[in-house]
Amino acid sequence: MNKSYPSTRMRRNRSSKFIRNLVRETSFSSDDLIYPIFILPGKSKSEDIISMPGKKRYSIDKYLPILERLHKSGLNAVALFPVIEKSKKTNDAKESFNNNGLVQKSVRILKKELPDLGVITDIALDPYTITGHDGLVDKNGNILNDQTVKVLSKQALSHAEAGADIVAPSDMMDGRVMSIRNILEKNKFHNTKILSYAAKYASHLYGPFRNAVDSYNNLQGSSKETYQMDFANITEASLEIKLDINEGADMIIIKPGLPYLDIVSRIKDKYSVPVFSYHVSGEYSMIKAAAKKKYIEEKATVLEAMYCFKRAGCNAVLTYYTPEILKWLDDK
Repeated sequence: MNKSYPSTRMRRNRSSKFIRNLVRETSFSSDDLIYPIFILPGKSKSEDIISMPGKKRYSIDKYLPILERLHKSGLNAVALFPVIEKSKKTNDAKESFNNNGLVQKSVRILKKELPDLGVITDIALDPYTITGHDGLVDKNGNILNDQTVKVLSKQALSHAEAGADIVAPSDMMDGRVMSIRNILEKNKFHNTKILSYAAKYASHLYGPFRNAVDSYNNLQGSSKETYQMDFANITEASLEIKLDINEGADMIIIKPGLPYLDIVSRIKDKYSVPVFSYHVSGEYSMIKAAAKKKYIEEKATVLEAMYCFKRAGCNAVLTYYTPEILKWLDDK
């Protein structure tokens, strides 16, 4: 039997918008977004983040109307990152578990004013330490794993007591998920969820974030490579994630974002847990800079990136572009 050439035309299902919509394999919506924000101490305060054009740090009272508007537009959750005063940075990071600290007070305000907005808090010590490291440091510059875990557990408990829905250890210390889970269970915070940064790579894309939380200068050129993962490794990520799941993590983050979607895809195929990714500060700033120069079209590029996260298997994405995306989705 003679067949006309070609018998299969792949372009048929791309020929108009309605058919492209019907056969699209990946969906993306406001439900998939988590908004990371930088909070300042005090009231009625705002500061530009120079390394992240278009973004600001606000005191929590200034954030409230912004978050209320975004919540009405579909925002499900916010992730808090504090800017701690220099006078409160110490070697022992004791401010991290102060029940009247910046994060704890901010969580209480958010849960009172916007009770249906999910609140995620960062469990790490870098905003609180003199060194800018995620853990306690000895006199020789070594990160003290077990001593750090004790402080992280106190920090997580103080956040849960304030009303945090999810605590997110981003420090990459060994055994911290089990310790946090145990202290939460012991204190009857059975429903407080743990979102573990199970595969956090020692990336060069975090620079703008470290400026935003005022920890960059504290590092004084030192590296986080003894606890964050080598970006050349993939098998190691699987073991890290397996350990954190076994220790009680409810969901995991792979960080950074777009350059690490191969990790997301492999992990999603291997484990039956929600997988999030973080569209980090360096990724945001690169897109913003290129768009400002008109090298790329900002909206189209950002939305393409979001679909790429979803296509790789992400359940949700933390992105600084959340307010813009919500507006673009609403306009659409």
